[in-house]
Amino acid sequence: MDKAFKALADDTRRRLLDRLHERAGQTLGELCEHIDMTRQSVTQHLSVLEAANLVSTVRRGREKLHYLNPVPLHEIQERWIEKFERPRLSALGAVKRRAEEAMTDKPTFVYVIYIESTPGKVWEALTDADLTAAYWGHSNVSDWRPGSRWEHVRTDGSGIADVVGTVVESERPTRLVTTWAAPEEEGRRDRHSRVTFDIRPHDDIVRLTVTHEDLADEGERADAASGWPAVLSNLKSLLETGRPLPQEPWAVPAR
Repeated sequence: MDKAFKALADDTRRRLLDRLHERAGQTLGELCEHIDMTRQSVTQHLSVLEAANLVSTVRRGREKLHYLNPVPLHEIQERWIEKFERPRLSALGAVKRRAEEAMTDKPTFVYVIYIESTPGKVWEALTDADLTAAYWGHSNVSDWRPGSRWEHVRTDGSGIADVVGTVVESERPTRLVTTWAAPEEEGRRDRHSRVTFDIRPHDDIVRLTVTHEDLADEGERADAASGWPAVLSNLKSLLETGRPLPQEPWAVPAR
């Protein structure tokens, strides 16, 4: 949290976060258009934001796309604001406490995003094979009933599933829980991770919380921290504008 406070103390870095809040997935060149300083200086500010986990990045060819990660901001709100003024907004804290209560030493990644949509449409975007193909580069295929198999299938026509698993909970349109594994390790329960999608109304928009737990190590957590913001920003763009952001397909770490 100290790194987040340090990063937010600078006006330029706050303006960069404002730009990424307005439009996710911007390149260094696009961000420089709004900041009156050299590319080198902007790069240094972005490095501070990345180190504070306020910005995540994903590669698209030679370009590096930048995404706002709101989780540290929410943690600041929870610790310094919410307990005094806004006790109703404690959803992320509850997710964190549940993860701690599970008493697991495996890493967990949590990401929260707000989408101008409805719970039903967000649910459809997560479970419809054609929609997931449009913004994820993979089709999520299942009947989405508890106990059913699901697959994360490439869209190149090969029919290859990079991730497979089981539907653990399915409460349309508010909660979906699935296990994740590489196909060759599907039979090994110790090689599974678990992803929970919580879809909740927030005033007239939707708050989507993704919790990816039981990851193998910090390396896979870093992969998740890089990939999930890009995928979910793409989902947000699709639902709010009708078109996804241009980006390379990304498969979430299987465990």
